[in-house]
Amino acid sequence: MSGPGEPAGPAPGPGADQGPEGALTGRQRLVKGVWPPRLTRAQLIVALLLFGLGLGLAIQVRSTNENSVLRGARQEDLVRILDELDSRTQRLQDEKRRLENQRTELENSSDQAEEARKQTLQKEQQLGVLAGTVAAQGPGITITIDDSHGSVESDMLLDTVQELRAAGAEAIQIGDVRVVAGTYFSDSGGAIQVDGRKVTRPYVVKVIGKPEDLEPALNIPGGVVQSLEKEQATVSVRREKKIVVDALRSAKRPDYARSSSR
Repeated sequence: MSGPGEPAGPAPGPGADQGPEGALTGRQRLVKGVWPPRLTRAQLIVALLLFGLGLGLAIQVRSTNENSVLRGARQEDLVRILDELDSRTQRLQDEKRRLENQRTELENSSDQAEEARKQTLQKEQQLGVLAGTVAAQGPGITITIDDSHGSVESDMLLDTVQELRAAGAEAIQIGDVRVVAGTYFSDSGGAIQVDGRKVTRPYVVKVIGKPEDLEPALNIPGGVVQSLEKEQATVSVRREKKIVVDALRSAKRPDYARSSSR
């Protein structure tokens, strides 16, 4: 009601705005209600978990694609790879038992000095074989790489040596060059050099070790043999009961390194 002497104005209608909020349209009020988002603690945790799950799935898919070579391998190839892994594990276990037996013999020997001398001589022969200062013989394989197109490069021979070492090779000779820990490979004038000495085609690699481990290691899917054959080289691997590695290296006296034992 209006007071005395005051004109009566029209009553506000039912849809009239009552403040600043009323000045907003329906769409503006809707946008204001949903943005900025008001996340609860539980919703934030669920969002983080979903992000982590998606990242893990992406990594798994990428890893699966990288292992496509093994996924597409034949069953017999997979069995061969598993056998090689079992063989490597067995060699490590055999080496552990051998060292434990040596320790036991030293502890129980009535003449420890004589036993220690005998083991020292055996170790000297073993180190001589590994260092290439003495000749060696034993079972193994002979690898012949016929590279008539000249497409095989030094890094491929290096890959071959590394695969043989991983499979338990104890002595390796390429042509007339003994391969040791410090051996290096290089390309020079279209030829391959091993420790600075030229090796001619076909490349003949003599390896002493367990043939049942060495040959499968070269023939795994995507391994040495397949890589060389992709370069149009012909590779033959022959098991032999007796391999003679007679190329020798001279023992060099170190200029600076000295034994740290006292």
